[in-house]
Amino acid sequence: MSIVLVGTLDTKAEEFAFARDVIAAQGVDVHVVDTGVMGDPGFEPDTSAAEVAEAAGADLDDLRDRGDRGEAMDAMGRGAAEVATRLHEDGVLDGILGLGGSGNTSIATTAMRELPVGVPKVMVSTMASGDVEPYVGATDVTMMYSVADVEGLNQLSRRIIANAALATVGMVTNEADVDVEERPTVGLTMFGVTTPCVQTAREYLESEGYETIVFHATGTGGKAMEDLVRQGVIDGVLDVTTTEWADEHVGGVLNAGPDRLDAPGEVGIPHVVSVGALDMVNFGPPDSVPDEFADRTFHEHNPQVTLMRTTPDETEAIGEIIAGKLNDADGTVAVYLPLSGVSMLDVAGEEFHDPEADAALFDALREHLAEDVDLVEMETDVNDDEFALAMARRLDELMRETGRA
Repeated sequence: MSIVLVGTLDTKAEEFAFARDVIAAQGVDVHVVDTGVMGDPGFEPDTSAAEVAEAAGADLDDLRDRGDRGEAMDAMGRGAAEVATRLHEDGVLDGILGLGGSGNTSIATTAMRELPVGVPKVMVSTMASGDVEPYVGATDVTMMYSVADVEGLNQLSRRIIANAALATVGMVTNEADVDVEERPTVGLTMFGVTTPCVQTAREYLESEGYETIVFHATGTGGKAMEDLVRQGVIDGVLDVTTTEWADEHVGGVLNAGPDRLDAPGEVGIPHVVSVGALDMVNFGPPDSVPDEFADRTFHEHNPQVTLMRTTPDETEAIGEIIAGKLNDADGTVAVYLPLSGVSMLDVAGEEFHDPEADAALFDALREHLAEDVDLVEMETDVNDDEFALAMARRLDELMRETGRA
């Protein structure tokens, strides 16, 4: 077993030497990767800063001469990612540990995010008590707050660094006693307002022999699912809840970026898609909603989440975007429309019931989807068991037709 340490040995050699020694005392090999650009390392690393820079197509001396910290951090992050990936492929990296402030947190987590899900990734950081999304992304990076700056060894830093080192050792040296079955895997997307649909579909798919992984469509959820599609972990997708495109288009806080819906088509796996929760855009507490939306229809989901109803113009545009994404797919795609409501809040009598906005969405998909994309319309709402089972059965059919079941 081997743990890779990623850090700036020109400024944090003492701290990294301590972490190295704690790991080595447990009988685990350590491979130290130096990412420092300001000066010479405090001890000899296994992979030098020059090698890290070279892996990014840069030159360490040139980075030092230019004196552009942002450029240097970017290059060393890309280089560290390349080095870490190579070490993992060579069997030298079973886990990875980083220590640092914002600079090395950015570098080390860039490397961590390129490693497969399941590889232990621990980052001790001064940034871990704030917004960690830029560092964690859609991966399984474990962030540990350093409490004090990672600068020098003292009674506090020794304990925290030792805990992180031992935690990483524990992750790489212990096998969980968990039965793992090799079954075709389906990714599903869910929101609270589409939960009954996903639960029914999941139960059916599992009864047919599939393993299911449900992703909360909160932006990072959609990104995580598509990353796993690209990694080959997921064999088919039941994309019930495409709500992240409402946030991406309108400006909500739970967007998954402009690449959402791309991965299944890139990889060529079966993809059954619906329009779950496209009736809403997500914001934080009510006072966080931009003033430009003051006259809109809102629903307080909880004190921290405010939902805003999408308009006909917005749903029309979203429908056209989704159609374009699915038309470009290489795999088999089917689209299901629940004509009586796209979420719990969109059915007759509920706050977001808006037949005009739904019609704009459905009409856009009808108009812009290519003829070879199977479009199924049902006179139910998204959470009706009949609708959920129709989608699940269609995905099962596509999985069997393509030899992925």
